[in-house]
Amino acid sequence: MSEAQNTGSNAASEPRPMRLRDALRQARIEAADRTGVVVDLRDAEVARLEILSEALDPLFAQIPEQVELFDRGISQGDTPRLWIDVVAHVLMGRDKRIYRFVQDSRFGRIVIAESHDVAVMASAVTEYVARRMIERERALVVAPAPVPVVADKPPRGGFWIFSLGVVVGAVALFALALFASLRGL
Repeated sequence: MSEAQNTGSNAASEPRPMRLRDALRQARIEAADRTGVVVDLRDAEVARLEILSEALDPLFAQIPEQVELFDRGISQGDTPRLWIDVVAHVLMGRDKRIYRFVQDSRFGRIVIAESHDVAVMASAVTEYVARRMIERERALVVAPAPVPVVADKPPRGGFWIFSLGVVVGAVALFALALFASLRGL
């Protein structure tokens, strides 16, 4: 009987194996906790981008209505972004406290500015907007149209030149065929 009591007491002291249902429940709880942290971080990123967007309100109020280069807005997603135009946006750095102003180009992403300070980022965006507006003005400058060259009269003898070309071509082909046949003999 003492052996039966030992095995019973050993079973009680050893941890009971976890059932799959309990393990799944625990994994779901951990995933929900991680998701909550990720959502909180994303919300913090969006809040910081909204602060920067509000700081940029006076800048975008000064842009003339006919200039349609810029389309500011915050996009939600895995990485929230404050879009300035089609190729430039602000996102939060890895530490989620630093602003990173980047521009996508055909050679990759170019970092224009990085800072923790909203005023520094607003200044960088202002300079970028000014450069883009100057590029637009240069593209819209009307260059003088080239003067087209107009011939007064079409050249005469076009038919005769064409006919002469046909005759010369036929004679050359005949001569080539004759030469090839004489060489073959």
